[in-house]
Amino acid sequence: MKKSLLALAVLAAVAGSAHAQSSVTIYGVLDMALQHENRGGNTGSITALDSGIQSGSRLGFKGTEDLGGGLKANFQLEMGVNADTGASSQGGLAFGRQAWVGLSGEFGSVNMGRQYTPIFIATDTIDPWDAGFNSTGGGAQAGQGTSTAGTLGLFGTPFRTNNTVNYSTNNLSGFTGSVAYTFGEQAGNTSANRQIGLSGIYADGPVQVAVAYNKASDLASNATKLVFLGGIYDFSIAKLHAAYGKTTNDLNTVDNKEWMIGTTLPFGAASLIATYTRVTNELVSSAGKGQQFAIGGTYSLSKRTNLYTNYARTTNDANSNAGGMASANGQTDSLVNVGIRHRF
Repeated sequence: MKKSLLALAVLAAVAGSAHAQSSVTIYGVLDMALQHENRGGNTGSITALDSGIQSGSRLGFKGTEDLGGGLKANFQLEMGVNADTGASSQGGLAFGRQAWVGLSGEFGSVNMGRQYTPIFIATDTIDPWDAGFNSTGGGAQAGQGTSTAGTLGLFGTPFRTNNTVNYSTNNLSGFTGSVAYTFGEQAGNTSANRQIGLSGIYADGPVQVAVAYNKASDLASNATKLVFLGGIYDFSIAKLHAAYGKTTNDLNTVDNKEWMIGTTLPFGAASLIATYTRVTNELVSSAGKGQQFAIGGTYSLSKRTNLYTNYARTTNDANSNAGGMASANGQTDSLVNVGIRHRF
């Protein structure tokens, strides 16, 4: 009897140890908003119930296994969901938001698969909208599950890449860095369809600074290059955000300068956010400026559920269509939304 009890105790200890050494978390976001948008020209306005405005609706799985000696195996699978229709987002990919596996330890972490670009992480760190609200990508509009372009969209930031190996440092006295290489996978031409990304982020007390670079080549090996520099200063009663970007390509058909200034004002369960963003087309001598003013806020009902609203207005000179938002050059895009987000 004693031997049986001892064996059961040993098995229980082993099972508990194995459980402690590995874990899998299921998580998600459901975000829905009512939006009204006018893209200018003869397009008219549209009112729609859309998914993923503050944060993209998603279902995800992430886990880690302790391999011993400080080494861990990690993975993440994350699918985007258009909650207004039930369809997959990111072009219908099964795990379009993230799909990677890797190792981490004292050396940092190495991940392989579909994942966020270093320049996205850097820009999102500075963006007052946290890549949401009016910041979900150039050319998006009401009725498509996204809203007008803000910091990331107007800066032309690439969000994710396939076939990518990413190395990130651990936190080194406030500094974290990443370097990513995306394989183009084109026979006979290693530079075609290739991407290279670099970023560095430093945080110390009230100060955050981020710098990043991204080079993306097409099938003909013509590259588009993005440079980003941004920072945040926390005055306790408010945060000041500022960013600068530069976008060029080898064909000399793109030469844009972008900059943003914004603020976040927290008070109790609410936060007020406001930004001003400008994009200047350097290829034209005049009338090449586009600009956006956006204001919005959130109100937390609990740790996992909040309400939000946002208004954004993007205006363009005759030779500009900032972020591809308006129906044509010289037009104005305006959008207002109100929504709810729940995280689990």
